[in-house]
Amino acid sequence: MIDITTTFAENAWYFRNALVRANYTNLQKGIHETTEYLEAFLRNLLLDEKNELHNRNLHISGLLNEEKVDIWVTKVDIENGKVDIQDKKVDIESVLSEKGSDFSVKTTIHIHRLFEKFGFDEMFRRSAVMELLGLKGSGASKLLSNLVQADIIEPVSGHGKGKYRERFKFCVNRKN
Repeated sequence: MIDITTTFAENAWYFRNALVRANYTNLQKGIHETTEYLEAFLRNLLLDEKNELHNRNLHISGLLNEEKVDIWVTKVDIENGKVDIQDKKVDIESVLSEKGSDFSVKTTIHIHRLFEKFGFDEMFRRSAVMELLGLKGSGASKLLSNLVQADIIEPVSGHGKGKYRERFKFCVNRKN
């Protein structure tokens, strides 16, 4: 003989959760109402079946995460790959040869020194060129004019009169 009272008393919490699952739907999370847990409870109660009744099986979070995620499956190996923080390297000689200008050795040295000091992001004035290269005003002006014509530097507008910036950034070779 089946003792319904004892079976129900031992599994009352499961019965309550099975009723909730029989009526709960959340389409956004892909959860649909199901009577399978309620049916298992009633089969045990009425037909004396021995279905396992565990509340942990009713949890919605358990439905969504049937597979446990192993966070250690993929490990990042930081020893093998070296990061090149200087990924852009300007080859000034190739830039100068591409421009087709036949600069003197002295002018080429001046271009190298300008780039070393100012890079391709920093703006500079004629006075900075005079100070860096030891040129007088007219010599610095002539150098800047020649470099603008050769498309090595560009005048910068919006930051005051007479400012320039290197144009090497348009001719960058990537390091492999």
